Amino acid sequence: METLPAPPGGVHSGLAPCRGKPLSPRSWWRPEVYAARRPALLRRAALIRRIREWLHAEGFVEVETPALQIAAGMEVHVTPFETLLQGSDGRGRALRLHSSPEFAMKKLLVAGERRLFQFARVFRNAERSATHHPEFTLLEWYRADAGWRDLIRDCEALLALAGSELRWNGRRVPVVAPFERLSVAAAFQDRLGLDVLAADPLRLAVACRAEGLAPGLEDSWEDLFFRLFLNRIEPHLGLARPVVLHGWPARMAALARLDPADTRVAERFEVYVGGLELANAFGELTDAAEQRRRFEAAARERRAQHGDDLPLDEDFLAALEYGMPTSAGIALGLDRLAMLAAGRHCIEDVLWAPVVAVRDEENDEEEGE
Repeated sequence: METLPAPPGGVHSGLAPCRGKPLSPRSWWRPEVYAARRPALLRRAALIRRIREWLHAEGFVEVETPALQIAAGMEVHVTPFETLLQGSDGRGRALRLHSSPEFAMKKLLVAGERRLFQFARVFRNAERSATHHPEFTLLEWYRADAGWRDLIRDCEALLALAGSELRWNGRRVPVVAPFERLSVAAAFQDRLGLDVLAADPLRLAVACRAEGLAPGLEDSWEDLFFRLFLNRIEPHLGLARPVVLHGWPARMAALARLDPADTRVAERFEVYVGGLELANAFGELTDAAEQRRRFEAAARERRAQHGDDLPLDEDFLAALEYGMPTSAGIALGLDRLAMLAAGRHCIEDVLWAPVVAVRDEENDEEEGE
């Protein structure tokens, strides 16, 4: 399930640094540093154990799929890690580290699995902040013969396994079911007085200016949407209890079915706690022709914005053509949930070991002396 990318950098990167001194990728192993982090790490391990037990009890099968894929995903604003698969004859093939195990897990749905989950190590380049890391863990699960509302009940049960409350940005948010349910349209109407589903780019730009958020000259509809959402909507989501934000604009859910009751929106929801996104879910699109059309549209947009091409996963499209059952799927940011459960301020506080930094901090310090 494609989820949790950093917002488009031209709009609002969202890449806030960790509070205080960040964890050094070259000193995290020092005993005094590790000792301060160990309680949160043990809590993370216990959380994973409880989640795994719950999913097994619900009849889910744990699977493992390759991180190396032809297509890392089709998100326009996600930068993949690229590598080369070499054969014994010296010939090579470009591959990418996946940003989600979604395509492979849906192929397993086609193959016959009905309930499956995975703790997947996933990769996104150019993303590092208090809530983003280049390599992180997604808990992704799928239910065949189910709809997106079934996944809300799963989320209510799984978040309760993290504790009676989750802490973020100085707030203690009780994990109380049922979660609040709020549509994207209602969120924009209630906070901004804006009918976002009817708004064209000009109307969104006017709303941005009214909120003191200067729009860029080349901002797309999506850029303007995110400028308003990230700055005026998201910080207020899930402050009293977790909230399910559903009914996302159809153009913002490339792998989800359209809502038959209102085709302006898709069967997609996100879960927020304390203003932080934790999970993203779809009622899955099963129409291969429509999926190809959406992928091709995303590829054109990416080419226009970033000047590069991402290949289509033709094997995934072939699997959809063969026939995927009606399904619902979701990705939950395990690191973020562990961070909120432990009341930590930075995602690296709940990682056993961080990814190396772009530059060695010690060398930087020496150069500055």
